[in-house]
Amino acid sequence: MSLKSLALIENWPVPTAAAGVVRADGTVLGTHGPATHRFPLASVTKPLAAYAVLVAYEEGAIELDEPAGPDGSTVRHLLAHTSGLAFDEHRVQSAPGERRLYSNAGFEQLGDHVAKATEIPFAEYLRQAVLEPLGMTSTSLEGSPAKDAVSTVDDLLRFAAEVQAPRLLDPRTVAAAMTVQYPGTKGVLPGYGHQNPNDWGLGFEIRDAKAPHWTGASSSPRTFGHFGQSGTFLWIDPDAGAAGVALTDRAFGPWAIEAWPAFTDAVLTELRG
Repeated sequence: MSLKSLALIENWPVPTAAAGVVRADGTVLGTHGPATHRFPLASVTKPLAAYAVLVAYEEGAIELDEPAGPDGSTVRHLLAHTSGLAFDEHRVQSAPGERRLYSNAGFEQLGDHVAKATEIPFAEYLRQAVLEPLGMTSTSLEGSPAKDAVSTVDDLLRFAAEVQAPRLLDPRTVAAAMTVQYPGTKGVLPGYGHQNPNDWGLGFEIRDAKAPHWTGASSSPRTFGHFGQSGTFLWIDPDAGAAGVALTDRAFGPWAIEAWPAFTDAVLTELRG
């Protein structure tokens, strides 16, 4: 089977786009566009970084509830964007656990925390812990653990298959990553405004009943994933038993707000059909 709906990316107003869908058992249901082209991921870097943090947790290098980041904050707070750190600055804006303040700075502090605990630079730890075991040979972290990975559709489909049927982590750890942390916390979803609640797991955004949203109208509330300001996204819909990836080289904006949900709905309709 090769999903015809993936061809919708040809209508997107972008210079280059690639997309793909993968089942939990690793079966790639189709790709469209240059699946081996390396795109900057922007914030789709965060789920990769979070997965490496969770490997460090399972290896015993860190604990999820140990102090990290600002006073009173923990590794869990940083992963769930509730540490109180500002968006792109290493300054505190609120008390830990109070608001969902989406924070690149928080993920940078996570990377520093893991690097210190493991005595391995975070980009190298990510490579050893996640990228290499999954065969993600075209993916690299070239700066901030919040936003500076470069990858391909082919590689991200490998990652999405892993998250759906974990081999590197205990399935219970991944179940926690896709479970709301600090329920009822409100905040801003970048590009989509205030959400109450603004639900997140450990490094993954959770769809729940958010509206507007970058996934489809028919995406299940359990859908989780991430999008990036470089015009990229990765969603995993447990109810559909599949994950979708799309990478482009045009910055997120009104075009994506319009195109992405329709694309996802078409993919889900074809999967169900």
